Amino acid sequence: MVSLYQALDVILQVIWFVMIAHIILSWLLSFQVLNPRQPQVAQIWFGLNRLLEPIYAPIRRFLPQTPGLDLAPLVAFVILIILRQTLRNNAGFFYGA
Repeated sequence: MVSLYQALDVILQVIWFVMIAHIILSWLLSFQVLNPRQPQVAQIWFGLNRLLEPIYAPIRRFLPQTPGLDLAPLVAFVILIILRQTLRNNAGFFYGA
């Protein structure tokens, strides 16, 4: 059971870092700090979108349409924080304490 807890924690931590990178990159693109026409920037942006779209798509179905504002990353980030905290609060259960 401990290895399952550790595996879930690592997976959630990796998703957290990828989401942080996606959020920061979206800000940099929005404020025109980075040029999306540069091949490296476009490749990173495309890769992050492909990784996170399976997480964001189901959330977008439940959210109201907000033109120009995508709330799915925010909702996914909050859900991820809640999942990580719940997993850590119940870590004693996994360790048998």
